[in-house]
Amino acid sequence: MSNRVSIGRVTIGGGLPPAVQSMTNTPTTDVIRTRDQIDRLQSAGCELVRLAVPDQESVRAFAEIRRQTDMPLIADIHFDYRLALGAMDAGAAKIRINPGNIARSEQLQSIARKATDCGIPIRIGVNSGSLEKELLRQEGGATVNALVASAERHIDRMRQLGVENLVLSVKSSDVCKTIACYQKIAERVDVPLHVGLTEAGTIRVGTIRSAVAIGALLAQGIGDTIRVSLTGDPVEEVFVARQILASLNLGHSGVRLIACPTCGRTKVDLIAIAEEAERQLVGVDKILTVAIMGCEVNGPGEAREADIGIACGKGSAVLFKKGKIVRRVKESRLVDELVKEVRAWNSQE
Repeated sequence: MSNRVSIGRVTIGGGLPPAVQSMTNTPTTDVIRTRDQIDRLQSAGCELVRLAVPDQESVRAFAEIRRQTDMPLIADIHFDYRLALGAMDAGAAKIRINPGNIARSEQLQSIARKATDCGIPIRIGVNSGSLEKELLRQEGGATVNALVASAERHIDRMRQLGVENLVLSVKSSDVCKTIACYQKIAERVDVPLHVGLTEAGTIRVGTIRSAVAIGALLAQGIGDTIRVSLTGDPVEEVFVARQILASLNLGHSGVRLIACPTCGRTKVDLIAIAEEAERQLVGVDKILTVAIMGCEVNGPGEAREADIGIACGKGSAVLFKKGKIVRRVKESRLVDELVKEVRAWNSQE
């Protein structure tokens, strides 16, 4: 089992449910847009947010954003150690670095010393594109062995510098390689693991590839915090991450929406109904299974294990709980009544 590490108000590791994180894709220097995006991520159920800090202007913006939100913020640092020092002064709850691109040992020592003094954890981010040249030569490329060896080397180095609050990621854009890397490193280290598939792709393709990689690892008990990396609105990352967790019954991961694929018996626009319900249920943090079925034949019967559901007919639907019909609702009120029942359930202790 991994050690526990606190990132602001969020603690990961030690058998706790995996925490969901994302990363803003607005320029950090645009304080208003970045803060607004963080607010949207938080409303969707994100627990940790990472911001790119490529220059000193971004450090100053980071400090202002920190003052405007209670979300734990992670500073993403590359190359310039002074940006890491500045981000910690600006209120970063964690910094993410790749020790391989911090040029000099005394610079890494400065980061380690300040992080230790401030009680700020460091995530070591290892990926296929930033491996040490000697490892690439030795292993014949960015292999699983090369990635794991690099990760172990960086952990040892940071611990020699006195840093104990560590988090580790070992990412690739290859699904099978990513799974293999995390399986191997999980057997060798006791630091919390940040799990994800780097450069996963667009929302449609990236969702599938991330679900395969992250889901396979979480199902084995590997992963203390997750980020789904999608080319699109980062709120979509949070939605996908929460659905991965919900599918595996992990943590306070929110609604698991199930819906039938429709057939010739369907008399309503079930696709639009399901999509609208999905949109309105984002951010509900109660663990519930909600069913949207296209006809009364498959409704309460097939979905009897759902906590709440609707089975649609022509012009109306039956609303049911645990397979028992509660009442009939008009087609125009389907989503509103369903969401009202879910939120009423969500407010219960």
